[in-house]
Amino acid sequence: MNAAQSASAAGITGIARFARTLVSPRGAVYLLLVVLLVTVAVLNPAFAEPGQFVRYIQRVAPIAIVAIGQYFVIVSGEFDLSQGSLVTTQVVLAGTLIGQDDSKALPVLLLLVVLGTVVGIVNGLVTTLLRVPSFIVTLGMMLALYGGVMWWTGGAATGNPADSFRQVGRGGIEGLPIIGMLPWAVVVLAAVLALAAWLSRRPFGRTLIAIGDNPAAGLFAGASVWRTKTIAFVISSLSATVAGVLLVGYAGVHPSVGRGYEFTAITAVVLGGVVLGGGRGSVWGALAGAFALETLFTLLNFTSVPSTMRDAIQGAIIIAAVAYSGVAFGARRRRGADEPPRVTTGPEPTGSTPSPDPAGTVAARGAHTKENRS
Repeated sequence: MNAAQSASAAGITGIARFARTLVSPRGAVYLLLVVLLVTVAVLNPAFAEPGQFVRYIQRVAPIAIVAIGQYFVIVSGEFDLSQGSLVTTQVVLAGTLIGQDDSKALPVLLLLVVLGTVVGIVNGLVTTLLRVPSFIVTLGMMLALYGGVMWWTGGAATGNPADSFRQVGRGGIEGLPIIGMLPWAVVVLAAVLALAAWLSRRPFGRTLIAIGDNPAAGLFAGASVWRTKTIAFVISSLSATVAGVLLVGYAGVHPSVGRGYEFTAITAVVLGGVVLGGGRGSVWGALAGAFALETLFTLLNFTSVPSTMRDAIQGAIIIAAVAYSGVAFGARRRRGADEPPRVTTGPEPTGSTPSPDPAGTVAARGAHTKENRS
């Protein structure tokens, strides 16, 4: 085979590999997102204008941030159903406590961060140390927070925070060429995404995936399961806090703000190829899932599909995405089992013993390998 034939064969192999990636659970969400964006742009050409598209990212930013936080919990093998009610709580607290006094903005913001941290710690410790299923723990937290908000507000809109605080969600950097204004929500989303991507590549992120795949193996490798999962819950609660601060400016103050965000985030994460039960997935997939889901809802609005169908569509997406992932990963495992085992030749050095693996390194390497396979 000459060089030209080798290059052609390599090109065909690369295209085939790329095509398989696009139809895999990990890559299908990106293909779906592109198709949805193109479809919406065809139906509404104004959507593709730079300024309008940036506004669209601003609108999706809160749910994308919540989905990124939910990723860390789901990839560890748990759930966080308290995100939506925590968003509502933070919005109501900000609207009630700040009022029109700008000097209260920073203290109240610190209070919101402390509350989000406490909620995450409680969810994590009860789940890991008391061994209560996270579904039950976070469901209880969801009902407790939402019930407290409804008791406090009576179910009506309350409070109107100062405009300086609301500018975080509705304002931005103005006077820019082409796009006109860069919303602060887009800047915050970029910062959260960068931090989450960095964490996922650190030993913490790799250990988290390893624990989600096999908690016992992670424990034997020296990883602190309870501490790692608790940190994941704290990240999830802080992401809901950030989303709540943005929604104060973008959506206003009302007890209904944030309702259902936890289910939307779970749908986005699953759509992004993150496996329920943990062990597989990426931050980028969760982000793409959030944008794909919101773009789908935008498309449904353009086609006059009733908004009451939204919950049914989310449920169908979860079932379809989980089923597709199960079939795809099952087929991959069967192919791996059919492959003959590798045989290494050469004698083992006499008298040698394997060097001990530092605590946590086995879990990190296992997670890294599994992430690459997905």
